[in-house]
Amino acid sequence: MILTVTPNPSLDRAYEVPALTRGAVVRATGDRMDPGGKGVNVSRAAAAAGVPTLAVLPLGGAPGALVAQLLDEQGIAVAPVAITGPTRSNISVAEPDGTLTKINAPGPELTAAESESLLAAVAAHSARADWIACCGSLPRGLAPSWYADLADRCHAAGARIALDTSGPALLAALAGRPDVVKPNAAELAEAVGRPLATVGDALKAADELRERGARAVLASLGADGQLLVDDSGTYFGHARVDVVRSDVGAGDSSLAGFLVAGGTGPRALAAAVAHGAAAVRLPGSLMPTPPDLVPDAVTVTARVPLDLPLTEPAALTEPAA
Repeated sequence: MILTVTPNPSLDRAYEVPALTRGAVVRATGDRMDPGGKGVNVSRAAAAAGVPTLAVLPLGGAPGALVAQLLDEQGIAVAPVAITGPTRSNISVAEPDGTLTKINAPGPELTAAESESLLAAVAAHSARADWIACCGSLPRGLAPSWYADLADRCHAAGARIALDTSGPALLAALAGRPDVVKPNAAELAEAVGRPLATVGDALKAADELRERGARAVLASLGADGQLLVDDSGTYFGHARVDVVRSDVGAGDSSLAGFLVAGGTGPRALAAAVAHGAAAVRLPGSLMPTPPDLVPDAVTVTARVPLDLPLTEPAALTEPAA
């Protein structure tokens, strides 16, 4: 079973419009509503793969009730932690040319008691989990060290921790020695405090995260593929994708595929790449099912192309905290 933790979930409303014009009344041609948050997406991807999953998340107000209802309708078990503030609502506006405009709300501020209740809820279910995936930003009220505290508690119970976050929360969480961290290229650059131009640069950054405490690093390099560095070795995986329909949730789908396949070594990397490639071929935030996967299109090698330039070099936009 994959247990997911989403400290700052959301109710995501997506609108399709002919064009987005500032200051005008824009009539949508389509709309949908989904439960949101990186951990929620990992649960959705695991469920789509036929793997049992449990989503632990703080929920409050009418938006929180809707998130729980939507997850239940998708057959995903939820362990909600009641909070006073309302769950945030995010808005996405998609234009026909593929331009996506997102407005993400900051979310509620959790009290010290609510923070402790969330930690306790995870600990209460951790014994049944093969993996605990801790994903996304931290809401107001949770210190950057919150993920590290969670990792310490879950490791004490014998659980394995996968972490997908960024910025100060990622750096602080390394003290908890997560079993795997899953940054993208931009998050890697921010963590090490320098830009990344090649796959070799990304490998050096991944090695630094391991030196700081991560037991393994699964790095998403966008269209160039994914890089895995763990105790079994260093591997590079890639799958050609001819048509990209949406990259929303593709990284979360990759992490789910990695964990479903055991969470270590080249076999798990191949599953991560296959799930990520399948996700970008699907519209919106749909998660791939087994028939969507094309494992024969995936290449995994221990010969990492160190000099390969990144299609989207990771510039350093902010200094690492």
